[in-house]
Amino acid sequence: MIPESITRMLSDDLASSTLGIELRSAGPGVAEMSMTITETMVNGHDIGHGGYVFLLADTAFACACNSHGPVAVAAGGDITFVAPVRLGDVLMARATERTTYGRSGIYDVTVFRGDEVVAEFRGRSRTLK
Repeated sequence: MIPESITRMLSDDLASSTLGIELRSAGPGVAEMSMTITETMVNGHDIGHGGYVFLLADTAFACACNSHGPVAVAAGGDITFVAPVRLGDVLMARATERTTYGRSGIYDVTVFRGDEVVAEFRGRSRTLK
């Protein structure tokens, strides 16, 4: 069952919904999202713009770190692009909570195209008071 905190957050997330990002599954500390690379997401090198791959990973991270209920925001995030993505690619981002301490958390997100890893993201969260 998808936590209410995630469905509530996503219902107000126009950025993610406009890009076609879809929630596939979620639970405590985990989330899985998908997105298809469209024509407007391709850069001048004819590959998917890294900002869109980051946004997909960041959305999965946001769902995982907000799954516990209190509102959490990104304190930082880093991404490593492993392979280029192309027009029409369907990407899947899987977020997993690594640890929480106090009001902070660390989450890893792997972005796949099928079975191939295309990016690795690490996000740091902070729960708001």
